[in-house]
Amino acid sequence: MADVPDNAPEHCPGTTSEQAGKTSACQGCPNQKICSSGAARAPDPAIEEIKEKMATVKHKILVLSGKGGVGKSTFSAHLAHGLASDVSAEVALLDVDICGPSIPRIMGLEGEQVHQSGSGWSPVYVEDNLAVMSIGFLLSSPDDAVIWRGPKKNGMIKQFLRDVDWGELDYLIVDTPPGTSDEHLSIVQYLSSAQIDGAVIITTPQEVSLQDVRKEIRFCQKVKLPIIGVVENMSGFICPKCKNTSQIFPPTTGGAQKMCADLNLPLLGSIPLDPRIGRSCDEGRSFLQHVPDSPAASAYEQIIQSIKDYCTYRSQHNGTDE
Repeated sequence: MADVPDNAPEHCPGTTSEQAGKTSACQGCPNQKICSSGAARAPDPAIEEIKEKMATVKHKILVLSGKGGVGKSTFSAHLAHGLASDVSAEVALLDVDICGPSIPRIMGLEGEQVHQSGSGWSPVYVEDNLAVMSIGFLLSSPDDAVIWRGPKKNGMIKQFLRDVDWGELDYLIVDTPPGTSDEHLSIVQYLSSAQIDGAVIITTPQEVSLQDVRKEIRFCQKVKLPIIGVVENMSGFICPKCKNTSQIFPPTTGGAQKMCADLNLPLLGSIPLDPRIGRSCDEGRSFLQHVPDSPAASAYEQIIQSIKDYCTYRSQHNGTDE
């Protein structure tokens, strides 16, 4: 995760670097003494605290992409709705897109606020078995801009994981922002001792998206984050009248199917474009509940079942992929 303090000088090597406190850039920095002593490289005590908090969460799933605008939040929301359709399952959705929190709107929770109790922050509930947490609940207005540097964003993610009273959960879904930096590194580091089940990678068919998604896949490999599989979103448009499929985002290099074959990754499924998905998100309703017979809903159901099967398999094999 980002380890550069707010008051650090330009070109700071970071508090966890072997060069911390020793380079020319460190001269005059108020943190130089502690950095050079090596104390700043000690493990963050929050990691152990979060491990204890997450002990009551069976499965932790990250939704990643690397590319903006591919539908991560839409997918995360519908994954949460789909898992929660089993009333015996306890599900939570955590929005760590600090600067662009869209989950409150998509889940129909705009205007809701977080309350604090003796056991921590209480999440906001969509259903009795579906909880949501987002920085959007902490803003005075949905139009407020969050203008924070990396360390402050990381601190908020730490609070979400450590201080929210999630209770007993079967699934915790984490919706992430685009990229492969601060927020992603924070989540992976803070959950490093809590056994993340894996990441679902979202892409659209065109090469512009796949290029960024390959970087995200490389990120997962570098930090040893298991990849559950890839979802190709906005994968063609099926005309409701003639039933023909039009490629709105042409897969000029073979789309997600070829990328997955090249990288030896499972393709969980392809979700076609459907204007009703966008409308459902704007209205804060579950598309899966309101348009259950559509091709897109069928694709979602297949993908959600594959993710459930993956989590069940990992549970049976003590959290490993072997």
